[in-house]
Amino acid sequence: NGKLYLCATPIGNLGDVSARCLEAFNNADLIAAEDTRRTLQLLNHFENQATDKLPRTQQAEKGEYIISLLKNGKNIVLVSDAGTPAISDPGED
Repeated sequence: NGKLYLCATPIGNLGDVSARCLEAFNNADLIAAEDTRRTLQLLNHFENQATDKLPRTQQAEKGEYIISLLKNGKNIVLVSDAGTPAISDPGED
């Protein structure tokens, strides 16, 4: 089975992102984002090569799809626009 990483993203200052979050981006098979535009800005700011792991399709936002990937050994990073995912945003589903 794969691993699901919940990564908190900066609310204001992009420099507030943790090194562990950036490492998770690099090691992920897929990045599931609340808003891909915001997450892409974060990845680009840190010249992160994981931008190809950020699909721009609705399918990647669906919980069932993510669960199936996890069951097949894929590692997924879940991020929100800003803050911690799954607290009070669409990531909760």
